[in-house]
Formats: sequence, structure tokens, C-alpha cells
Amino acid sequence: MFREVARKRQQLPQEECIQILKEQLRGVLSVLGDDDYPYGMPINHYYCEEDGKLYFHGGGKGHKIDAMRRHDKASFCVYDEGFRKEGEWALNIRSVIVFGRIEFVEDRETMLRIVTELCRKFTDDEEYIRREIEGHAARTLMFALVPEHITGKIVNEA
Repeated sequence: MFREVARKRQQLPQEECIQILKEQLRGVLSVLGDDDYPYGMPINHYYCEEDGKLYFHGGGKGHKIDAMRRHDKASFCVYDEGFRKEGEWALNIRSVIVFGRIEFVEDRETMLRIVTELCRKFTDDEEYIRREIEGHAARTLMFALVPEHITGKIVNEA
């Protein structure tokens, strides 16, 4: 059902794909938007090793939420900052694309646990995290991308 990477030499192993998903702070979530136009938005994420899902949060309404409720298939792309080999100008960039289905998180305990872990990707200030969650959790909608296919590759931009 999902295409294989055309240039096998550039394909990343699954373990490296997961590491990139865990380390990178944000990526682009793409859904099928209004009038079936692709709708991609930059968004923070948290990869949960326990269940293998990618978690996101946002407000309870808007274009993205409407699109996901209408059609649950989505993709998420992340890429690292890249590196240069000595003596070369071009970046070597590792990217990962996750294809899957969106599910909304209804369980409040799960939502609080995941949003706390997401916050910890950005700060270790536990007091700040507590205040943010207390102030915004009631209005936060959490959703997950349940992976059906994960693929990654390294590309030289030259």
C-alpha cells in the first residue's frame, strides 16, 4: 500500500527514524483540508515510546480540527538541521515521514501525561509546566497520529 524509498542507499533504518521523531521539536502535519486541498501546518509533537504514537495538541476548533474529523488520514514530516561533510558546502539532511490515522485523546489522565512530556521537550522548568497546564489544559485538545508506515532517508541537497 505504501511506496518504498526509490533510492535504497538513502533509506534510514527504523531505529534512526524513531530517534529523529523523538529529538526534533516540530514538523509539518498534513491533512486533507477544505475542498480536498492538502493542508499542512507546522506543529510541535511528542513521540511516545510506550505506544508508538505521535501526539499533538491545539485548540478545540479550526481548519485542522475540522479536516481531521472529516478525514482521519494524515502524514507528518520532520527533518533535522543537517550536517556538512568536511570540505563540502551542501547539507546532508535526514527526514522522516509518518503516514497514519488521527485519533482524538479523550482520557484526561493520558492528555495531562502527554502534554507534560511535550512541554519537557522545550523546558525543564517544572513550575512553568505546571502553570501552563493548569491555565490551558481545560481548553486543550489532544490528538495522536497512529503510524501505519514510517519511512526516512538522508538526502544531500547538492
